[in-house]
Amino acid sequence: MVARSVLAIVVALIGLNGLSLHAFAAQQAALPKEITGKDGAPLVLIPAGSYPMGVPTGDRDGGRDEYPRHVIEITDFYIDKYEVTNGRYLEFVKATNHRVPQNPKNPTRNLWEGIGIPASLADRPVINVDWADADAYCKWAGRRLPREAEWEKAAKGNNDWRFPWGNVEPTDKHLNFNQKWIGEKTLMPVGSYESGKSPYGAYDMAGNVWEWVNDWYDAKYYEKSPDKNPPGPASGEKRVIRGAGWQNETPTVRIFTRVDSDPTIRNESTGFRCAMDAR
Repeated sequence: MVARSVLAIVVALIGLNGLSLHAFAAQQAALPKEITGKDGAPLVLIPAGSYPMGVPTGDRDGGRDEYPRHVIEITDFYIDKYEVTNGRYLEFVKATNHRVPQNPKNPTRNLWEGIGIPASLADRPVINVDWADADAYCKWAGRRLPREAEWEKAAKGNNDWRFPWGNVEPTDKHLNFNQKWIGEKTLMPVGSYESGKSPYGAYDMAGNVWEWVNDWYDAKYYEKSPDKNPPGPASGEKRVIRGAGWQNETPTVRIFTRVDSDPTIRNESTGFRCAMDAR
């Protein structure tokens, strides 16, 4: 009798809010931990919750723009399990006639052959793309670039860590870093470092390539950032890149490292991954 009464109340409340019982049940259902995007890319769930953003407690080697450490709350979302690959980007170029990735300042670092790629390049992260290229791909794929605060949570979860795998100093078992350019083999196929994945199963959140995020760069943004779902500055001159790349050494591959970048630059060290709202 009590159970029936409770159910009647729930149904009545649902009716008052204009929701069907089916819609209510769907809202309460657990979100899958992994889904597939319209481009075929796997995405992992980053559950809602709070986490400490910025330089970890007791760490003294952060930049000024990485302070103050502050706790923020993020709504659940999905993020690409891997950096966007050349193979997936090729499908985007073919479907939209978007320009191919090119390095206008250093053509010797170009890896594409016209509107084609060697088979050996397909699983390596795309490079020589600027912020607008990355944004266009994500929109085509039904997603968006991750916000900076989302990116950092995806990299470390709720932990006050220096690296996606914890506080153990990086080795070549964790990530692709501290390399010199030798062509396509400078880049590792995405998902190569099982020991370096984040708590949620996102790979290459440190090393391989820098990643564009949605936010404009503001060195003092952490001082005024909202406590929940910070959207980033409303405007700016440069965009934020995160995650460090193949050429970086240990101090730079920390989760909290922030770098400002000209949004029109296309180079051999920067790629991206996409994200999408979970609800």
